[in-house]
Amino acid sequence: MSNFKNLIVWQKSIEFVSDVYKTVSSFPKEEIYGISSQLKRSSISIPSNIAEGSSYRSSKEFERYINIAIGSAFEAETQLLISLNLNFISTEEFEKLNSQIIEIQKMLTSFKNKIS
Repeated sequence: MSNFKNLIVWQKSIEFVSDVYKTVSSFPKEEIYGISSQLKRSSISIPSNIAEGSSYRSSKEFERYINIAIGSAFEAETQLLISLNLNFISTEEFEKLNSQIIEIQKMLTSFKNKIS
């Protein structure tokens, strides 16, 4: 797999990262190194691991990176829930981001099953 940019799951992950960055910009300033940072890092990890994994010729290696991306997606979902519980994001914003991350999780799981 050489051109990760053609993968729809990668494209959706990039969109998710952009939306996360827009959302956390309104978080309290004291959270810059807290949940805001964690959510940005976990979201960035998803497309980054897809891209890195695609550089390997072995489907086993690629699968390993997809597993990491899946873990990051579930981590991001948890951080979204925490952000909602702390009233850092509105219910509307949460629902938008949460539906995106759930779709990405499903796509990654399906993709993993396809390459293994």
